Amino acid sequence: MTKPLIIENLQVTYDGFHALRGVSLDVNAGESFGLVGESGSGKSTLLRAVAGLAPVTGGTITVNGNPLGSTRTKAFYRDVQMVFQDPYGSLHPRQTVDRLLLEPLAIHGFDDAERRILRALDEVGLGSSFRFRYSHQLSGGQRQRVAIARALILEPSILLLDEPTSALDASVQAEVLNLLEQIRRDRDLTFVMVSHDLAVVTHMCDRLMVMQNGAEVERLTAGALAQQAVTQDYTRNLLVASKGFVRP
Repeated sequence: MTKPLIIENLQVTYDGFHALRGVSLDVNAGESFGLVGESGSGKSTLLRAVAGLAPVTGGTITVNGNPLGSTRTKAFYRDVQMVFQDPYGSLHPRQTVDRLLLEPLAIHGFDDAERRILRALDEVGLGSSFRFRYSHQLSGGQRQRVAIARALILEPSILLLDEPTSALDASVQAEVLNLLEQIRRDRDLTFVMVSHDLAVVTHMCDRLMVMQNGAEVERLTAGALAQQAVTQDYTRNLLVASKGFVRP
């Protein structure tokens, strides 16, 4: 089976602090792989290391068969895009939605911008009427849809999702998660999703890794997590702490 993302013994260090301690994982093509754990466990750092936003001090990252160096090329960003947690902070407040979507197309030299912008907006359920609005004119859910559209517009094969719904209201969270799942099926995308919400990971992901202090605790399927078939006390504690996930 094709492995579009392979990480081996990944290490990230900030000023002597070991944010990632030899983490390894592989993700299958078309799979949604989850990363869970408490704040500071290294989940987001792992995504940022793949995206070239965190200093890799050891180990290897291979994307679609290509080992990554210390910098990321344009070809990498056509293959891999990231959706950040905060839709308020990830969109430029002085740019219209049209400009936000046009920028990556201009950077990568695409000449079919009109078609791609209209397709991306339609795909995330916004439509052309949102094209010339500013981010402050949008709700949180609409802003995150724009962020997803911007990630999709280059037609990547891998999406890195860093808590993509945690800043949204519960009802909007469900809409955005359903949208992401539909897009994954339609485009046969590969997801790596960070979440603190075990119910979200169980719904969205096929397999997951539990992390603590920058290292792997255990790896299991979403089905095993839903049945509480875990082997480590740390994971059991996460289940108990996950509000509404375990019945009293």
